[in-house]
Amino acid sequence: MCLMTTAKVYHEKQSKQLCALHSLNNLLQANVFSQKELDAICRNLSPNGQLINPHRSPFGLGNYDVNVIMFALQTQHLEAIWFDRRKDPNCLDLSNIYGFILNIPNPSLNNNTDSKLQNLFASNLNPINLLVSRKHWIAIRKIGDLYYNLDSKLTLPEVIGKEKELLGFLRSKNNSNGCEILVVVHKDLVTSQAWLKQSTKSE
Repeated sequence: MCLMTTAKVYHEKQSKQLCALHSLNNLLQANVFSQKELDAICRNLSPNGQLINPHRSPFGLGNYDVNVIMFALQTQHLEAIWFDRRKDPNCLDLSNIYGFILNIPNPSLNNNTDSKLQNLFASNLNPINLLVSRKHWIAIRKIGDLYYNLDSKLTLPEVIGKEKELLGFLRSKNNSNGCEILVVVHKDLVTSQAWLKQSTKSE
C-alpha cells in the first residue's frame, strides 16, 4: 500500500475524538457533517435530557457511537449494515456497495492484555472514556479505479488497491480481534440484499 499524494481525494485528519465525524465526511468525500450536527443527532437519539448523553463524550470531544453514524448515513439515503464476521468478504458484491466504515481497536489500548482493564473501556459513560477512545472509526471508499483507506490518523489517504487487494484488506481486519465492519449501501438496496452475491444471500 502507498500514500496518495494528489488533491483529488477528500481526507479529513484527526481532531479530538472526532473519528466518527471524519469517517463520515471521508466516506462521503465532502464536508457534509459538522460536530454540531452530530451533537444534534445525539440529542435526537436520547431526547430525555440526561445529564450525560450515552452516544458521545460529555466534554465535547466527540467519541460518537455507532448509532450516531447510522443515523447520519440515513440522512444521506444510505444504510450501514453490520458485516457477519463468520463470512468471508468474498461474499460481497462490491459493485453495489457505497463504501465501508470500520471500527478498529485503539492501538494504545489493544496492547493491554488485562481483561479487567479492557472492560473499563466498555462504555462511553465510563470516566476513562472521557479522555481516551477505546475504538477508532475509519472509512474505506472506492475513488476512481482504486480503493482508499481514509483513516483520519493517516497523514495522507492510503491506496489499498483494486478489488482483490480490498478483499484481502477486509479479510485481514475481519480476522483480527476487536474489528467490526459496516457495509454502507444505498437504502433501496437493503431489502434485496444486493450488496451480497446471489449465491450467499440465503446462507
